[in-house]
Amino acid sequence: MKTATAKELKTALSNSSQTELLDLCLRLARFKKENKELLTYLLFESDYEAGYIQSIKDEMDEQFEQINTKSYFYIRKSVRKIHNNTKKYIRYSLKKETEVELLLYFCQKLKDFDPPISRSPRLQGVYDRTLLSIKKTIPKLHEDLQYDFNEELEDL
Repeated sequence: MKTATAKELKTALSNSSQTELLDLCLRLARFKKENKELLTYLLFESDYEAGYIQSIKDEMDEQFEQINTKSYFYIRKSVRKIHNNTKKYIRYSLKKETEVELLLYFCQKLKDFDPPISRSPRLQGVYDRTLLSIKKTIPKLHEDLQYDFNEELEDL
């Protein structure tokens, strides 16, 4: 099956009625969890970004508490999962402020984690790459936000 381009999809959707669009959205939501999560964000949470960020932070707190600390293998696996989930939520938002705030929070949680991540080169690499990503994103923000986020970055 050949996949249609974004332009073709946009044209087809603009020619559809409101009920057809509703049916298409509901059908899309039935298939993948990510589609449902994106629709939930767009319909309910995009208006109140601060609440969305706080809910993700709460989820991250919960996930960090559940990490099995018996071995660095399990820690790495769990940290990768938390990082991937965070990146997924950032993709839903598409706002650079949200991206920087969530990644800074992830780095702070990782830095404060016990046992220390400095004993695992792979975990240290995840931490360093995330900091590098934050440093690349901060210049794209408004000057006031840049200053605030740079202050937080210096604390790390």
